[in-house]
Amino acid sequence: MDRAAAYPRLVADVGGTHARFAWLAEPQAGLSCMTTYRVAEHAGLREAIEHYLQSQGLPRPACAAVGIANPVTADRVHMTNHDWSFSISELQRLLGLERLVVLNDFTALALALPLLGADERRQVGGGTAVAAAPIALLGPGTGLGVSGLVPVPGGGWVPLTGEGGHVTLSAADEREDAVLALLRRRFGHVSAERALSGPGLANLYQAVCELAGKQASPLDAPAITQAALRHADPHCIAALELFCAFLGTVAGNLALTLGARAGVYIGGGIVPRLGEWFDGSSFRERFEAKGRFREYLEGIPTWVILAESPGLRGAAQALDLPG
Repeated sequence: MDRAAAYPRLVADVGGTHARFAWLAEPQAGLSCMTTYRVAEHAGLREAIEHYLQSQGLPRPACAAVGIANPVTADRVHMTNHDWSFSISELQRLLGLERLVVLNDFTALALALPLLGADERRQVGGGTAVAAAPIALLGPGTGLGVSGLVPVPGGGWVPLTGEGGHVTLSAADEREDAVLALLRRRFGHVSAERALSGPGLANLYQAVCELAGKQASPLDAPAITQAALRHADPHCIAALELFCAFLGTVAGNLALTLGARAGVYIGGGIVPRLGEWFDGSSFRERFEAKGRFREYLEGIPTWVILAESPGLRGAAQALDLPG
């Protein structure tokens, strides 16, 4: 494709709760017209895109890239944590696009990791990144996204596409065994996402209350988080501590699986809002608690992503990948 004909570009980052859009007018231009909508306010992705273009006074783009919180394995996309469903080829035709790239949202976010500045991430714990080693990425939000980058000989990266948020969650002590037993009774299979997401944090809070013989209040993840950060409710504090511990376990597993000696990045909508509370949680200790491989993991840095809408940058990168 003639690169000059591939602009302007629309990029989107679509999660189970929010859809973010931005515009690339020409090569070397930065993202502009960044806007966020609640997905529940629009009937589908096409309607959200049409609304974005109309409200921003933008022309039809030549190309578009969409990172979406969902497996993208065929032409038909059905969102896991929302009811949007669409055909990629039909959406491209209806929008009149020369090219449309649809990829998993965390694959898009992974593509943005090498672009992050020093002020767009915060290190938690020790460790030093090893050049030309794999990078791991995970992040709790409406669901649990997982991805990573594998270095290419001679430079560059290949992003990973998978559904690691649905691996089986494991316990590290008897209390976690009891929590997982309650979740197993409710859900059958207890994936990492059942604990490490917004709904997952609510699941943990309800399990903590049940184990304590207390009636759980109807609290969602933001309310649980705020109560914990204010030290207003011991059960909310316990739930958030469990959340951070489980996240450390899963992040350590991912680091070992990928050999992610260039670092592990934590994204999503929950952890960045925890600030220094997260730094003092059991996340890093649990990340390193892998028996004979503690020293290996002690050398791997973990970072919280602080950048605003980095998935949009990654989606823009996806349009320049071959294929």
